[in-house]
Amino acid sequence: MLASLININKYYNGNQVLNNVSLTIDESDKIGLVGNNGCGKSTLLKILTGSVDPDRTTEKDGIVSLASKTTIGYLEQMGGLNSENTVIEEMRSVFAPIHRAIDRLREIEIEIEMGDNSSADEYQQLSSWVEANDGYNTDVKIRTILNGMGFTGDDLNRTVSGFSGGEKTRLCISRLLLEEPNLLILDEPTNHLDFKTIMWLEDYLRSYKGAVLIVSHDRYFLDRLCTSICEIERGTLTRYKGNYTAFVRQREESDARREKEYEMQQKQIAQMEDYVARNLVRASTTKMAQSRRKQLEKMERIEKPFHDTKSAKIRFTYGIEPPLDVLKVKGVDISVGEGSSRKTLVDEIDFEVRRGEKIGIIGDNGIGKSTLLKIIQEKLPHKGLVRWNSNIKISYFEQESTNLNKALTVMEELHSRYPSMSELEVRSLLAQVRLVGENVFKETGVISGGERAKLCFAIMMQEHGNVLILDEPTNHLDLSSKEAIEEALQEYTGTVIFVSHDRYLLSKIADRLIELTDGSFREHNYGFEKYLDVLRDEQAEQKRIADAEKFAKAAEAAKEKQVKTYRSKQQRSADAARKNEMRRLEKEIDELQAKIDALSEEITKEEVYSDYELMNSKCAEIDALKQKMDENFELLIEMEG
Repeated sequence: MLASLININKYYNGNQVLNNVSLTIDESDKIGLVGNNGCGKSTLLKILTGSVDPDRTTEKDGIVSLASKTTIGYLEQMGGLNSENTVIEEMRSVFAPIHRAIDRLREIEIEIEMGDNSSADEYQQLSSWVEANDGYNTDVKIRTILNGMGFTGDDLNRTVSGFSGGEKTRLCISRLLLEEPNLLILDEPTNHLDFKTIMWLEDYLRSYKGAVLIVSHDRYFLDRLCTSICEIERGTLTRYKGNYTAFVRQREESDARREKEYEMQQKQIAQMEDYVARNLVRASTTKMAQSRRKQLEKMERIEKPFHDTKSAKIRFTYGIEPPLDVLKVKGVDISVGEGSSRKTLVDEIDFEVRRGEKIGIIGDNGIGKSTLLKIIQEKLPHKGLVRWNSNIKISYFEQESTNLNKALTVMEELHSRYPSMSELEVRSLLAQVRLVGENVFKETGVISGGERAKLCFAIMMQEHGNVLILDEPTNHLDLSSKEAIEEALQEYTGTVIFVSHDRYLLSKIADRLIELTDGSFREHNYGFEKYLDVLRDEQAEQKRIADAEKFAKAAEAAKEKQVKTYRSKQQRSADAARKNEMRRLEKEIDELQAKIDALSEEITKEEVYSDYELMNSKCAEIDALKQKMDENFELLIEMEG
């Protein structure tokens, strides 16, 4: 056991967010924590990490227990980094104790060379500790993690402050993985990752030696990684075995079972109450009626199953039927910046869109996906042709919601766009996307990203576009809202062009894909699942070709070696003598190393390092042996040349 929570309660402004929540985390657990936004997931994580205290009414409430061996690493949604450091400095800071130990070892080595052996014990202890912590491979670990998280060698010497918000999140994850805590807590780790990086992170975490507790709305991620799912609903936590798909199935079965048990008990209660009402006043049956009434009083009532009616009701419609050919893009460049700083990401891209198609645009971060969406709407300058057919009405969902006026309230934003709508109609529309209560009177600049997304969906519902262009529509949504937008897009009969890293959304919605690569693009006339199969086949083929090239090089080298064997007797005799001498030198090097190892062991003994003259003699002997070994190595190198 690494951590245990018992009877955790938390209140905010008089509302109970967590109600007697209990959770045990063992060493190998991979737990997904799910629930609607605001249900208390982040609060529970903060209580577990000690940054927030639970509310306690008795001594048995609010118990947070951590094992002595537990080390916690916590990635919050807005993790912190030292913005003045370079990337390599920030990552190396994780290993500061190891680097200090290695520096001290170098100091002791100089002291011993100068004849001061007073720190020999310290040297042995530090050496053992550094080796036990794999201290000489820290840069290899750093480069492995950074490469997996999408950073190249060119990024290592860049200052942290120069990276975007999404890149900083990836750096935070990288640093946390290098720290290797045995309880890793991640709050929405995939929000700013492309799906290739997410797939790498999934594989890494699946083999992670410690426990992992994750808050995530990425169902693919939860499916591939988690061994159990914990759902927080109405303040209570329920744990289900298996991944996300298993959780959904078990929850549905549990809900159906509880519904049936509740209905059966209600039927039983009704029958008993009817019997009591009819027989209580009759002398012959009074005792039986009283007995039934006592049974009713003692009966443990099953609570009526809770049906979440709070999921958003999103529906996109249009009135104008577009023509069969919707859009033609020919010879268009994807470029960013202006003037001398303008950079071309893709020189030319060509594709066509037909009525009713649902096209997913995929590719790495920074490759130009969002830029392409703006270009096809003529919002950015470009070369080539972008031609929309007649009777096209576009409705656009922007990732950062910059089209909203941050100074206006949610209600005012809608009123400003549709002044003919009554307040009741506006409130009704907002209620459909689950923007209710005080939230509708908040300024759009202060509401959450998920709430801004819902407001944008409400606006799009009123626009009645026959072409939807969406840039990361599910980024800030909780699970129920994601399901609502997916259902809306599945039912929508118009044309959809969308950018997303949400693999579940891509799998559900896209019937075609446009993949932006470094400087180019590829069209895939099939869905996302087939794309993944093709991608795996391509990677396997690339590996096969690479292996074949290695085999060919090895065969060529063997052939050259065979050719070299056909030499004169004198050449073969000289070569044999050279090889014999090399074997003699290698044997002598092994013998010298054995003597050095034996002497190194001796100088760690108290009877040696406490005798100044004997210690000096042993160290001098070691130096002589090392010098002889270096001379042999130099001779070997010359002979091999």
